[in-house]
Amino acid sequence: MTTPTEVRFPVDDGVELGAWLYLPKSDAQRRPAITMAHGYAGVKEHGITRFAETFADAGFAVLLHDHRTFGISGGGPRQDVNPWLQVADWRRAISYLESRPEVDPTRIGLWGASYAGGHALVLGATDRRIACVVSQAPTISGYQQGLRRVAPEGVAALEAALDDDERAQARGEPPRRQAIVSADTALPASYRAKDAIDFYLQPLGEGARWENSVTMRSTRLARMYEPGVWAPRISPTPLLMIVASHDTITLTDLALAAYEQALEPKKLVLVPGGHFDPYVSEFQTSCGAAVDWFRQHLGR
Repeated sequence: MTTPTEVRFPVDDGVELGAWLYLPKSDAQRRPAITMAHGYAGVKEHGITRFAETFADAGFAVLLHDHRTFGISGGGPRQDVNPWLQVADWRRAISYLESRPEVDPTRIGLWGASYAGGHALVLGATDRRIACVVSQAPTISGYQQGLRRVAPEGVAALEAALDDDERAQARGEPPRRQAIVSADTALPASYRAKDAIDFYLQPLGEGARWENSVTMRSTRLARMYEPGVWAPRISPTPLLMIVASHDTITLTDLALAAYEQALEPKKLVLVPGGHFDPYVSEFQTSCGAAVDWFRQHLGR
């Protein structure tokens, strides 16, 4: 197994991102590389390192970063999710990979899952340095997700809470917070489904930096985020979408509709189960499909 090295690189406003860089042994002077990041309000230890290790063992250099305000990356307020800042930072991660002497800058692929799977669609359509894209169980439409995940009778209270948070910030108060996952309906939380609770609260290992907390304003931004509109613009960059058959988090039908809108070259892999199964029970299928895609489009 390839052992990662912790690296840091600047993005903007004095913020540095922290990442793990995997450099497998290779006879090649410059290797193909993969840039990766975690999904909504998680850290790289949330089921992502297994993918990075497998990609590295397959011969790819891998850069796995924590988004700003999460894990070993800088920035504040902590545990704050702004999708457009995350996309902009990811471009700097690509630039960092290009600068590494061990990496062939013409052969950089991108892997993202869940919220970062949505980022993968945006980046695939807008950054032609990326040679191929893997988008796993991606966020497609914050608006549509909100319609299905928030009961109609709960929308007014949610909007009122978000508005109160905006007013408080205007008074100079810090952003208000809520849990990422909780089964307690009296406690504001982003997710209540058992599979989400199990995934986020899994043991992360010694040294992982994460807390079950996220800013409330992250919810407003998530409800505004529409990465699926970029799917038709990814071509001619090759796109692999890995979709769970019963995804109630990012919603299977939305992912399939986005895939239909994408142009060739593209490939769909449909795996059984819910949103988190591609990380867990269907890991061999989802990760194997990604390795094959990277080998096809980046070489070895």
